[in-house]
Amino acid sequence: MPKASLHIRVRGRVQGVGFRAFVAQNANLFNLTGWVRNVGRDQVETHAEGTQENLERFLEKVKAGPTVSNVKECEVEWGEFHGEFKNFKVRWF
Repeated sequence: MPKASLHIRVRGRVQGVGFRAFVAQNANLFNLTGWVRNVGRDQVETHAEGTQENLERFLEKVKAGPTVSNVKECEVEWGEFHGEFKNFKVRWF
């Protein structure tokens, strides 16, 4: 199965609603590595690596978000797999 990386920037009601925990939970569910963090106002950024198939499934979950969130915009950038992460973490900055 081919591997890749995925960088996502989400805007909307995504802070104060458990969005980062939701992203981390799904990343772990799909065996992805990388990170998620808050950036700016009403923005969350995540970078994940893993199989193309699992990244696609993860992207659909991130676009939907948890039920109390409201994703208004989602910027997606695909890239090459680098294997630089050992697990998936919530970053605080």
